[in-house]
Amino acid sequence: MRELNVVGVRVELPTNQPIVLLREVDGDRYLPIWIGAVEATAIAYEQQGVKPARPLTHDLMRDVLAALETPLTGVEITDLRDSIFFADLLFGEVRVSGRPSDAIALALRVGAPIHCSEAVLDEAGIIIPDEQEDEVEKFREFLEQVSPEDFAS
Repeated sequence: MRELNVVGVRVELPTNQPIVLLREVDGDRYLPIWIGAVEATAIAYEQQGVKPARPLTHDLMRDVLAALETPLTGVEITDLRDSIFFADLLFGEVRVSGRPSDAIALALRVGAPIHCSEAVLDEAGIIIPDEQEDEVEKFREFLEQVSPEDFAS
């Protein structure tokens, strides 16, 4: 398993499909995962420090875990089958299957690490050549200017 950081979310044009972009902590590969608008908003809210008036689903899950004193110890993106990513949420020795987008949104809220199997990174990870690093920088600038409402359909 390789540790990943969340670079951010954006809308892929012309399809208007949101993606979350992750990057290897100790490597050069990026992992783009197409996600739903609700999950994109949840991730963007957390990254931008937006606190909604009422808890979103991922905030509620964080609060339930805290009330039950059951920490999320990590998230693992485990598989890629038929263009669908699979993830596990780790609660100590207990694994619960979930969508990567939900797992990432929850992991960001509780500060849990995100890992990905080497096989998934080998299959879906991309290396951005040096000349395309400007595109990544533009993406980061976009993230600083985008509002979570931009992901609403």
